[in-house]
Formats: sequence, C-alpha cells, structure tokens
Amino acid sequence: MSLFDWFANLRKNEPPVQKRQEREIADGLWTKCSVCSAVAYTKDLKNNQFVCLECGHHTRVNSDERIEQLVDKETWQPIGEDIRPTDPLAFSDRKSYSDRLKDYQAKTGLTDAVKTGTGLIEGLPIALGVMDFRFMGGSMGSVVGEKLCRLIETATDQSFPVVIICASGGARMQEGMLSLMQMAKISGALHRHQEHKLLYIPVLTHPTTGGVTASFAMLGDIILAEPKATIGFAGRRVIEQTLREKLPEDFQTSEYLLQHGFVDEIIPRTQLKKILAQLISLHQPISK
Repeated sequence: MSLFDWFANLRKNEPPVQKRQEREIADGLWTKCSVCSAVAYTKDLKNNQFVCLECGHHTRVNSDERIEQLVDKETWQPIGEDIRPTDPLAFSDRKSYSDRLKDYQAKTGLTDAVKTGTGLIEGLPIALGVMDFRFMGGSMGSVVGEKLCRLIETATDQSFPVVIICASGGARMQEGMLSLMQMAKISGALHRHQEHKLLYIPVLTHPTTGGVTASFAMLGDIILAEPKATIGFAGRRVIEQTLREKLPEDFQTSEYLLQHGFVDEIIPRTQLKKILAQLISLHQPISK
C-alpha cells in the first residue's frame, strides 16, 4: 500500500464534516426605525403600539391595528361592510379606476379606505371610524363618505360619542364632484349629532390633508393629534409658491397647529385609549 492509498483510506473513515448552518432570521422579526435607525424586536414594537422605543417615532399603522389598540376585546361591531365603491365617471389614467380599486382591495383586504363600527373603550360605548392610508392614500370617496355618515347617524340614534381616526391625502380625484360632496355630507351628519349635544373627537394622524382637513377633521368638540403628524390643506410647496415666501420648518406639523390653536392636545399613541376613555366619561349625555 502506498502512502497516498493510506491517506485516502484514512479520509474515508473520517466522519463527514457537518456544514455550518447559518442562523436564519424570520422575515419581519426585526423592524428598523425610519427616523433614528434603531432596530427593535417587532413583537416589542407591537406591544408599544408601533411607537419607536428609542426616539418615540409613531410608525404608521393600519385600521385593524388601530381597532385592536383602542377597542375592548370582542366588542367591535362593524357597520357598512357591504358598501363597495363603483366607477361612476369611468375614470381612466393609464389604468382604469375599477382596476385600481380591485388591486387595492386584493392588496389590503379592505373594501375602501375606512373601517367603521361600534364598540367599547374601557367599558364605554363608542362609534369609531378608522381611515386606512394603505387604500389609495386614505382618499375620501363616496364609500368613505357613506360609511362615516351611517356611523354618525347610528351614534346619534344610540347617543354614542363619535371618534374618527383621520389619515388621508384628501378627496379622491377619480370620483370628481361626488368625492367633494362627501365633505358637506359628513359635516351635515356631524351637525345633527352635535345638535343632540353628543361628543365628537377627531384624532389627526400622519398625514391628514386636503378635503378631510377642510371638513370633518376640524369639526370636533375636542381635536386631538399624534406627535409630529403632518396636518394641512394644500401642500407645502403650493403654499410657498402662492405666498412667495419660505415657510417655517415645522409648518403643518401637529406641534405647530397646537401652538396656533388648531388642535387642542397632542396625545402619544400609547396614551390615546386612556385619554379617549377619560374624555368620553366626562362628556356622557345627561339622562332625562
């Protein structure tokens, strides 16, 4: 036997070398803050209602997460789930409006840009509307207007306070005047609700702009906002070009609006449920 044969036999008898297994990290296990770049365990971030544990940045959340954060377990009763959008103007811009609606419905699991229903917040009844920015930028079309009106009318009939979580780019251009009509329609429903001396609280989140800001977002008895939310009507560049002057850096932020009297208080998301419950408790309708 040659020396080479002896080495060959020796290698055959050696146990196979185990390949080093790289540690696999499940997708979505960690989340990086878009502001401070801190990396957090997603479960911990969810437990803190998607507010960064390092810098306090409020990550955008969807309507299901909002409802879970605010409404007592097993008390949510949806309203208007069967209402679906149509394409009354046969709008088309590279892609038809009908096809866009189908794409967003498949992507988000929503019928349109708002969820409405009744439930309990710390045992107190409430009518809650939650806008969802994932669906066409939370834009306000006919379905959003109809669902919010039905929500407000239900609240008026049952003497419930109304809370609307606002998150929108404004009116939906694909529905033209029908979209703009929703501003007056919702405002009228809120007026009837307030005639019954019932409480309405809008919560302005990032972003709240356009026709939503110009209507029901600013009609509250008490107007709340999340920290550093963008709130305004026209865009910053449009205003600067119109006025031909530079605007302050914090212009159209919730902090700027608080300072100038447009909102009543800025509430961190982690305290919102407790504060809403306190306000609702203090403004219960007087029984006759």
